[in-house]
Amino acid sequence: MDILSLILTFIFGVVVGSFLNVVALRFNTGMGLGGRSKCMSCGTTLTWKELIPLFSFAAQKGSCRKCKSKISWQYPLVEFIAGAVFVLIFFAFPPAEPLSAAITLFQIAIACLLVVISVYDIKHKIIPDSFVYSFAGLSLLSLFIGGSSWWHIPTIQMLIAGPVLAVPFALLWLVSRGSWMGLGDAKLTLGIGWLLGVSMGINALVLAFWIAAAVSVIWLLATHKKFKPRIEIPFGPYLILGMYLVLLFHVQVLDIHLLKDIIMTYLSGFTL
Repeated sequence: MDILSLILTFIFGVVVGSFLNVVALRFNTGMGLGGRSKCMSCGTTLTWKELIPLFSFAAQKGSCRKCKSKISWQYPLVEFIAGAVFVLIFFAFPPAEPLSAAITLFQIAIACLLVVISVYDIKHKIIPDSFVYSFAGLSLLSLFIGGSSWWHIPTIQMLIAGPVLAVPFALLWLVSRGSWMGLGDAKLTLGIGWLLGVSMGINALVLAFWIAAAVSVIWLLATHKKFKPRIEIPFGPYLILGMYLVLLFHVQVLDIHLLKDIIMTYLSGFTL
């Protein structure tokens, strides 16, 4: 990918990220996606100059031009993350020919859903069914796309990867009655399993738990607060981060196949 394509892809991602911010903020509020954007504090309708992704936030120094109230860092942060993810997807899934271009667009659509899910989960501690089911559906559909032709039949192992990852989370939710894990996280891992497979999916889950634990400890130390067992932690964004670390950067913390071989070798040493 040349520099111009890189810049254009980032700009495209930033613009889409701005729209995804609106989707996450307005979803389930009774507000449609149409209509002019307004300042959340004074209600002033924003001009086009105040709606340029990233640039407007920097030019206005993070505050409303009229009432001077602070604008949430969520806006530029989500825009930048969307732009960066779009660039990484184009690197990992370069659209060299029609089939690969379709896969790239497929991954872009999935990324859009996951950005909205992350923002909504952070703000409301819940993952909306409409978004997570759409993600799971696209992940399942991705199993049928690719190979030497446009369509192929996935193996049984590929099809059961989603349930294999989701069932333990669903059981945690069931046993704890939702106090340990949300059901939305189980639905999210269903799509992650179909997208990554069992081995890569387990690596993504391990990374998510490690990162969540590290961030929680750092936050507690920085704020000098005591740990409360009942505190709600939005785990969806960590699952999504772990997924992308594996999908885009091929991070591997556990060699599942090697672990299986070691266990089988150990068990073979026992005789009945």
